[in-house]
Amino acid sequence: MDSTDTQTEAAPSAIRPAIDALALIDRALALRAQGRIDDTRAALREALALDPTLAAAHFYLAQTFADDAEQAEQHLRVAIALDPALAEAHNNLGNLLRRTRPVEARALLERAIALQPDFMHAHFNLGALLLSNAPQSAEAALRRALALDPGFAPAWNSLGLLLGASRPDEAEAALRRAIALDPALAVAHFNLGNLLCDCDWEAAAAALRQAVSLKPDFALAWSNLAHALSKLHPAEAQAAARTAIAIDPTLADAHYNLATLIGVREPLEAIEALQRAVALQPAHHEAWYHLGGLLTGQRLQDAEAALQRSIALNPAFPDAHATLGNALLDMGRLDDAVASYRRALALASPDDRTSPNVYIAHGDLIFALAFQSDDPQVLLDECRRFAARFEAPLTTAATPHDNDCTPQRRLRIGYVSPDFRSHCQALFMLPLLRNHDHRAFEIFCYASVAKPDAITRQFMPLADVWRNVHTLDDAALADLIRSDRIDILVDITMHMAGHRRLLFARRPAPVQVAWLAYPGTTGSPAMDYRLTDPWLDPVDETNRDALYAERSIRLPDAFWCFEAQVDGIAVNALPAAASADAAFTFGCLNNPAKISDHALRLWSAVLARVPRARLLLLAPEGAPRDALLARAQKQGIDPARVSFVAHQTRGAYLETWRCVDLALDTFPYNGHTTSLDAFWMGVPVVTRTGRSAASRGGWSIAANLGMLDLVAHSDDDFVRIAVELASNLPRLAAMRAGLRARMEASPLMDAPRFARHIENAWRLMWREHCAAQATV
Repeated sequence: MDSTDTQTEAAPSAIRPAIDALALIDRALALRAQGRIDDTRAALREALALDPTLAAAHFYLAQTFADDAEQAEQHLRVAIALDPALAEAHNNLGNLLRRTRPVEARALLERAIALQPDFMHAHFNLGALLLSNAPQSAEAALRRALALDPGFAPAWNSLGLLLGASRPDEAEAALRRAIALDPALAVAHFNLGNLLCDCDWEAAAAALRQAVSLKPDFALAWSNLAHALSKLHPAEAQAAARTAIAIDPTLADAHYNLATLIGVREPLEAIEALQRAVALQPAHHEAWYHLGGLLTGQRLQDAEAALQRSIALNPAFPDAHATLGNALLDMGRLDDAVASYRRALALASPDDRTSPNVYIAHGDLIFALAFQSDDPQVLLDECRRFAARFEAPLTTAATPHDNDCTPQRRLRIGYVSPDFRSHCQALFMLPLLRNHDHRAFEIFCYASVAKPDAITRQFMPLADVWRNVHTLDDAALADLIRSDRIDILVDITMHMAGHRRLLFARRPAPVQVAWLAYPGTTGSPAMDYRLTDPWLDPVDETNRDALYAERSIRLPDAFWCFEAQVDGIAVNALPAAASADAAFTFGCLNNPAKISDHALRLWSAVLARVPRARLLLLAPEGAPRDALLARAQKQGIDPARVSFVAHQTRGAYLETWRCVDLALDTFPYNGHTTSLDAFWMGVPVVTRTGRSAASRGGWSIAANLGMLDLVAHSDDDFVRIAVELASNLPRLAAMRAGLRARMEASPLMDAPRFARHIENAWRLMWREHCAAQATV
């Protein structure tokens, strides 16, 4: 056999480089499978050196630049230029440009599909591209991908994500299908968890836990897990939020979620977290809203700015308008606050009876209206609107009670309040609870106190049964009260902060009473009685009781029984009598929200007739003080005659009264606690009565002190009384010297007497209930 018989024919020289280049591509793919990216890249470049027209070499070279989008794009574009029919290159370039150039990306993906109609990944990538802005086209593309490959889990995941907002049941089924196909697909667990947050917090948390278990560095999943756990396990939720931040400090939602978890107990850290959130994501209107809410208790001017920013980003967000109302009220801008509350209610759906913020905003509006108007019909009408909107469905569903209707048996009395703590209500509740007859009445206190304090510890032993109910919702608390078989349930909060109107709407007790928060009405058909006195609601006024939804029970003396709770602060001599050149000081240390323009006009007229007098007011520094001073100036008060103190500890606040010669009351909402404090410190209070019960608080206090000469029933009388007293220092000094003893000898500080009057009222109510039950 010739040697030539065993030799193959040599390849033409023009073909060999191409063959060698293809061999290099095969070698490159093998190297890539081994994870040797640098060697893969070198082999592909060697192939291109042999044959620069190889589109496949550019296509595969692009895949080695996962971390360099610019290089990847360059090679894909060359691949397409060299081979316009290369569907995979169109697909990959479209996927690469999906976030930066979506219009071009869509055209590339559609071209890939046109070149290869059964290209499943191109359909999938097109669906993923169109998820946010063309949902119908996205769904069609994803369903086409699944028709081509029903086992492709990422497509089921994307379909579930797409359907979540409009068809949650189908979305859940799609996401569960994705997980069944690929249990390790963390993003499917993540999307399922997000979906379930709308209906099942436990299941949502379980899905999100699985997502972070599969992908521990999944920062957004940790953040959303914090949100889901916030309703279930706050401590674990906080840890999840902190983990998210540690993984990705630039994740605004993680800072936001942390802030919402710690806001009550760690407000300063929460403020810092929200400030980081809005710095990272300036359009995060909810972060601005929560920031404004936290700052309302700290820096009112900054609070207003944050809330206005939230509203600018989302003008239809009722919660931001409601919280802005709170900030404005704290600044004394009453009319603006009322307008904000009304805006919040107008923006909320008329059918929304469950939103806690809308419900709270309506309660805040009612309370603010008492500062704005002395027309009791206006207040009753607004209270009835509240009751019709929020309470009616619960009141009509309430079930009867079977309490023992023996008129003289020992009764169970339940007091419900968030303010069994250092709060003005403690000045009135402690003397009552210390003097209850426990042989005739078993006292239950239902304390919704978020932060118990030393005053809370004073309350606790005064109850026969003390229940911490802060964590119970209204339904659960209603069940507890029913199981305790309370006979008379007393609401001492009404529409003030922390109120539980929806608890009382459920009628957990057969007799329900409103008292103490403020003299007025709840407007609720679920409330049977309200306590008042002969001064707040004179019996001789025609149709007076028709101004309240409840039946009015008049205590014989006063609505309040006062205890100063601070020892060692003596009444001093009249400051204006200290020297011949001492200035006379009028004072009002009430909440600035109570200082209406009407009150400022009265004070302006007084100052005009007492030229050397000064006016001392309470207002926080900054915007609240500036706003009040501007309003005072508008009513004719020279700013140079006005000085201020900020909010103080109780002891320091009582000491401030030692600088005041004569107190000027607010109108139409009189000072109540503040006026009692002033009298106890020896400072008489000139008061102006109106039509509402709250505008007669000063009258009630003065009458119980036997000092009706301090009560004005007209503007002219108010000015006259104040000017006459300021002009008669000996008389004023004598009044000051005897006021504390007068207070201590009056019904206002006779706690045993007051407790008997309260108990007589409870017994009267129970007898009436028993009589009514006997006729059923």
